[in-house]
Amino acid sequence: MARKATSATAVKAARRPEIRLPVLEPFGEGELAPDGDYDGLELRELDLAGQDGGGARFMDCALTACALDETRLRHARVLDSVLTGLRGVGTDLAESTFRDVELIDARLGGTQLHGAVLERVVIRGGKIDYLNLRTAKLKDVVFESCVLVEPDFGGARLERVEFVDCALRQADLTGAVLKDVDLRGAAELDIARGVDRLTGSVISPAQLVDLAVVLAGELGIRVEG
Repeated sequence: MARKATSATAVKAARRPEIRLPVLEPFGEGELAPDGDYDGLELRELDLAGQDGGGARFMDCALTACALDETRLRHARVLDSVLTGLRGVGTDLAESTFRDVELIDARLGGTQLHGAVLERVVIRGGKIDYLNLRTAKLKDVVFESCVLVEPDFGGARLERVEFVDCALRQADLTGAVLKDVDLRGAAELDIARGVDRLTGSVISPAQLVDLAVVLAGELGIRVEG
């Protein structure tokens, strides 16, 4: 008789952020500033394209419907904040920190998050093309009802990460390390590279069938009718 999964063997669920924003003040400055300190502010429908906010800290903030084309936010810290309807191409968030953050309905392309740290983050809705998460650290992260096209998780560490009703297309897991990663809820699961790094994840029987050809190729197995 098959044994039931115990708490020791079951995949651990991601912890979601609990964000309670204070009454926010409107952002009154003209542009972002390197190493700026933004606390309790609302940035709404602003064109931040090309601006340099490298090293800035956003604490208890709401960014809504802002344009981030080529915006430089390397080493930024985004804490206890809600980001809604962001759009942009080539946003540089390399080596940044996101902690207790919700990213909702984003439309982004070529976003640079390599070397970043994401902890207690929910990415819900929207579409992100060519997301670069190489060598990033993701802990307690949920991708929910979003589309990720060619995301690069190369060399990244993922712990307690969930994909819920999310399309994962042509993902690169080369060199990634996974622990308690739940892929069962993914609406699409397409691994282009690094299928051998799925150790530490859990998938559904149907997903196993879908990945059979890729897994066979990785193991050097020929499948012939």
